Amino acid sequence: MSALADKLRGLRRQAGVSVLAVPEPVPMRRSEPLPDNIRALLGVRRHTAAAPRKVMAAPATLPGRTIAPGLQLCEAIVAWPPAPPLFHAQFAKLDAWIEPERLVLFDTETTGLAGGTGTRAFMIGMADWHEGQFRERQLLITTLAGEAAMLDCFASWLRPDSVLVSYNGKSYDAPLLKTRFRLQRRASPLDGLMHIDLLHPVRRRWRGAWENCRLATAERQLLHVVREDDLPGSEAPAAWLGFLRGGSAAPLHRVAHHNSQDLRSLGGILHQFASPQDVPLINA
Repeated sequence: MSALADKLRGLRRQAGVSVLAVPEPVPMRRSEPLPDNIRALLGVRRHTAAAPRKVMAAPATLPGRTIAPGLQLCEAIVAWPPAPPLFHAQFAKLDAWIEPERLVLFDTETTGLAGGTGTRAFMIGMADWHEGQFRERQLLITTLAGEAAMLDCFASWLRPDSVLVSYNGKSYDAPLLKTRFRLQRRASPLDGLMHIDLLHPVRRRWRGAWENCRLATAERQLLHVVREDDLPGSEAPAAWLGFLRGGSAAPLHRVAHHNSQDLRSLGGILHQFASPQDVPLINA
């Protein structure tokens, strides 16, 4: 900077201009920090370090275990409900004697209630009585590509003499699954199987006595089951679709719990009709 000033002075002398002193640059002084009391009077906020970002908890693990790409299996063995005795299915308007080992209870959780080819089952719950205990198996797809493996696994659990048990399954669950088998270019294993839809005998016996004949009402009236912190079935599609979009897997555990209780209630209500004595079977 001093060399530049000397050069300017020489140029001014040659031009006959009076030379003025060129001030040396004044270094900038760093401002002293204000005392806290002055800061308070002036309303000056003290700069603080940015708060550390919250670390999001890792999403909950999926229910069950992986048995194929995009497919989970949940299994449970429970003591309740007990197996029904050998019974005649006249209450379901079927002229047949049914052995308990032939029974296959099933219930689905789906992406909607409208039906049609756009609706799919993302969970199939199945239960039977195995070695004297109630066995639950649930299939959950975690990708759309897992549907074929889910249907194949479910089909492997059925026998030609299996007797299906559901609640409104004749009108909803079975037709939906048959459509999904057809879209996956597979023969439906449900065709030709005997089917006991418990909604119809419940309606015949208690229509007018209860406010409605939904499964939740039947299990409350007949089994004294009162669900706590239960995820309504209407919220199950949002739980699954939210997971597919990158959300937490935690709500899927509640879907599985809801489906499990549906299966147990199916077994309890069936026992009410199959038992020779009309004695309430209360959930233990």
